[in-house]
Amino acid sequence: MKFSGTDTYVATEDLMVAVNAAIRLERPLLVKGEPGTGKTMLAEEISKALKRDLLRWHIKSTTKAQQGLYEYDAVARLRDGQLGEARATKISNYISRGMLWEAFESESAPVLLIDEIDKADIEFPNDLLLELDRMEFYVYETKQHIKALVRPIVVVTSNNEKDLPDAFLRRCFFHYIQFPDQETMSRIVEVHFPDIKKRLLRRALEVFYDVRETPGLKKRPSTSEFLDWIKLLLVEDIDPEVLRTKDTSKIIPPLHGALLKNEQDVHLFERLVFLSRRQGS
Repeated sequence: MKFSGTDTYVATEDLMVAVNAAIRLERPLLVKGEPGTGKTMLAEEISKALKRDLLRWHIKSTTKAQQGLYEYDAVARLRDGQLGEARATKISNYISRGMLWEAFESESAPVLLIDEIDKADIEFPNDLLLELDRMEFYVYETKQHIKALVRPIVVVTSNNEKDLPDAFLRRCFFHYIQFPDQETMSRIVEVHFPDIKKRLLRRALEVFYDVRETPGLKKRPSTSEFLDWIKLLLVEDIDPEVLRTKDTSKIIPPLHGALLKNEQDVHLFERLVFLSRRQGS
């Protein structure tokens, strides 16, 4: 069982090493990186490459660790009991399984994605330590002991918005996805758009990386946003010559709404263009 990327996902050598090391060590793979660098997609591609089921647990600011195990709806049971419903006599009717429970009861090791863990409360990772260590938990309401049949492949993603507890980090194999260089980005684009003309791709890459390196930019465009922009350039049949001036201080990129996602950055480029033209006159 070894991950080496897929036809639709360009995995760098260090990323493949990290994935395979986490699998061998039977540790959660903690993946950090800028938003839009393919962290979530990585779990999807691991499941595809290894032919495993994928279970997704998308974390929100209000998510509690207990929800990954199970939830007991005592209010619904009380209401049904007052109404004389027969199902109210059985507690298990009011217990909803969480993603960890589903993963533990899978007969073949699934890929469990815990997505954007840094969105949750700081105690959230610590509340999962025992379950991720021992791959088991206890259901107090039904007195059930749930233990994993096989250890799932756990992928945890983080946008690095907040630090994670040391106790949690010690239990993970860590990998930071660096933003792709131009060569890697070119390969990524060619996977998604195999018929793209080399000249258009070259010009687009020059403009994109010039935009990312603009001083004062509030939000740098991501890989996924670059792919959206490429798609628009192809749909609108933009001539590569339109992109020939890669200096973004002289011209705002066409269809820039795919790259610049707030008014401050748009105004920044408008000011740069204005100053450039003023100096040139």
